[in-house]
Formats: sequence, structure tokens, C-alpha cells
Amino acid sequence: MPFSIICGDIAAFPADAVVNAANSALAPGGGVCGAIFRAAGYDRMERACRAIGHCEVGQAVLTEGFALPARYVIHAVGPIWRGGGQNEEALLKSCYTVSLHLAKAHGLASVAFPLISSGIYGYPKREALRAAVNAISAFLLENEMEVTLVVFDRDAVQLSEQLAGRIQAYINDHYADSRRSSRTEARILRFEEQAAAPLMAASLPAALPPRKRRRSLQDLLDHLDESFSRTLLRLIDEKGMNDVEVYKRANIDRKLFSRLRREDYRPGKQTVIALSIAMRLNLDETRDLLGRAGYALSHSRQFDVIIEYFITEGIYDIYEINEALFAFDQRLLGA
Repeated sequence: MPFSIICGDIAAFPADAVVNAANSALAPGGGVCGAIFRAAGYDRMERACRAIGHCEVGQAVLTEGFALPARYVIHAVGPIWRGGGQNEEALLKSCYTVSLHLAKAHGLASVAFPLISSGIYGYPKREALRAAVNAISAFLLENEMEVTLVVFDRDAVQLSEQLAGRIQAYINDHYADSRRSSRTEARILRFEEQAAAPLMAASLPAALPPRKRRRSLQDLLDHLDESFSRTLLRLIDEKGMNDVEVYKRANIDRKLFSRLRREDYRPGKQTVIALSIAMRLNLDETRDLLGRAGYALSHSRQFDVIIEYFITEGIYDIYEINEALFAFDQRLLGA
């Protein structure tokens, strides 16, 4: 997956490079910085940083990874939070952008970041996350790289109270209790295990409300026997998009997208939904595309209800959706 968020220890992450939340003096510190120094080998990392000497706020430098699983460490100096009026956001975004371009210049294929400046530097976590996502997503629209944001726990990803409240209210209104829906869930599981058949989504379980049809009967009949791959390519053309735009906005890589063109390839459910988000499909179109791959949306799955909320609201920013999925302890969209 080009961009993902996980909980874990960044010092143990096996990327080509991990990013250290450094200070301008490149001196050993606490938190992420201390963990990376210890895991790399304190003395060797200290000598390497001392040889460089200094790094400005918003900039980054590179050293070897020494004993780390990562080959390199990119030391990025984030801003101290001073209330938001001292150019903090631009400087924080610069940390990510400069680090990514530094990784690209060294031919690296994968980079793992902490949530820079959100520790002792006091940057509010929600604003720090938004700056990170904006900078990383902008880079990935123009470049190929696997980027991971490694956080200590899920509390680091804080949705706005308003968005979290709206999603929770939608879940409360639409999520079917598993005890009352066990029969429906079993039917859905059997449904998804079958090979994809044309318009499988047309026979959805009763747990879902009637669809709001936006497609004509003639349109359905014209594409009755269309495979998933042919449907995908047709939709891309109909939406006036190109392949690169779609796979980047879907948060999947080029190799996976090339496999999607094969008639015999069956993508995962997360991938199909990611493609639907990338093409800004409405709920009816999304269900149809899922059905051609052998899947369905169900109100007995919280993941599906959250996806339905965003599509119904017309919110198609896959990174914003993934933040919400992460906060609700669900799998992320993409490869």
C-alpha cells in the first residue's frame, strides 16, 4: 500500500528508511529520537549526527541506520508548537516533503514516519496528523513510494469531534446488531465466497435497505455480462479519468493496478472500495462494482457502514476515510 497508518515501534520497522523526530542540534533526545538512537547503536548514531552538526527546522538530513532494520535514518526537525501563528504548519509539512524527496534522491522505495512534533514539541495531534497526511498525499500524487505513518497507539489519530460524532451516529442508525443479524451475516459470507457472477449485488441480503437506483434499466442490461476488469476500465473512461490518476487516488500501487486489468484476477474487497472512492462512484455504482468482484456491502459490518457513510456524504478523500477507519479500529483502504 503506498500510504498506511499502523500502531507500532518505528525503531523496529523494516523500511528502507525511518524518520527520526530530531532536534536542530541532532543530539540524542527522548521519545522517538531516543528509541531510534538506542536501537541503531547510541555511540555510532551520535558520531554520525555530530559529524553533520546541525539541521534547520523544517529540513532533514540522512545517516546510516546502523543496527536498525532500516538501512537509513532521515533526521527531520519539526517545529515547536507556539499556538499556530509562527508558520508551524508550513514547517511541519516541509519536514515530510523534504524527507520524502531526500529518500527519492537516494533511490529508496519505502519510508516510515513518526507523527513529527506531536510529542514534547506540543503540536496538537489532530493538526499534526492533518499536516502529515496532506504533505505525504501530495508527494504520492507525483511519485511512487511506500510510505507508512507509525504511531504509538490509536489515540494519536484524533478525528474532529464533529466528524467522529457524525460517523458514530450513522453507525448507530444503520449498524445491525450481530446477534440479530447472524443469519444475514452467514448468507453474506457464503455470498462472498462464491465466484463473481454478473450483478451479484442485485441479490443483496435483506439487512440492507432498498437501493436508490440512479442507473437506467437499459444501462444494466447493456452491461449484464461485463466482468470486473471491463467494468473498471469502462468506468474510468466514463468518469474522464486515466489509470494513473485512479490508482494513485485509490492508494494502490501500479503493479496491483496492472493485475486488475486481467480477466482472471479477483481483487480484495478493500481494493474494490478504494477504486470506487477514487472514481467517486455513488452508492449504487459502488455496490455494482463490488458485486462484479463477488462482494457486497452489509449493515452487519461496521467497516461497510463507515464506507457507506462517506459515500452517502459525498466525501471521497481516501486519506480522510482511512483516518476514520483507523480511529474506529478497521482495516484501511488500498492494496
